[in-house]
Amino acid sequence: MADGGDGRLRTSGSGGDSGAGESAGGGMLLYAVLLVLVLLAAYLLYLRWRKRSGPGGAAQQSQAALLPRMKRRDFSLEQLHEFDGTRNPRILLAVNGKVFDVTKGSKFYGPEGPYGIFAGRDASRGLATFCLDKDALRDEYDDLSDLNAVQMESVREWEMQFKEKYDYVGRLLKPGEEPSEYTDEEDTKDHTKQE
Repeated sequence: MADGGDGRLRTSGSGGDSGAGESAGGGMLLYAVLLVLVLLAAYLLYLRWRKRSGPGGAAQQSQAALLPRMKRRDFSLEQLHEFDGTRNPRILLAVNGKVFDVTKGSKFYGPEGPYGIFAGRDASRGLATFCLDKDALRDEYDDLSDLNAVQMESVREWEMQFKEKYDYVGRLLKPGEEPSEYTDEEDTKDHTKQE
């Protein structure tokens, strides 16, 4: 021990700046802990984003963007079934006798989406009754004649929403009904009107 001349006793090996060294070490530790916390938060956000986009979600969206706009045509139920997002990347569904291309909404109507049950089907009854069970959908043409007035109004409202958001592709044919012949001019006129 020695007197440094200022009236304080010091032990050998301890300098006058030993407190500063300890605070610098504590600051580095704090910096390291904060860095680890920021990296952990960033990783958790990445995992959450990845989960939301789902398996192949981004790939499915980009694939939908690459598909050309579908030409106007009418569909039987059997033809509509082909466009369920599994056999064909394009996803169609029918509402109130009208067929819409919902491919750009594949997060909702694709095979893994919450409304995937409607893909390639006539969704009218399920939408009218707010039922997502397969039992609510019919495998044969559904004329909706047993729905009440409130349910039919609901179907019309859904039809209007789909018209605003998605491309109208054609009609859902009744059994024995012949498809209409659409000209390129009608097809182009309707697509420009919707945009």
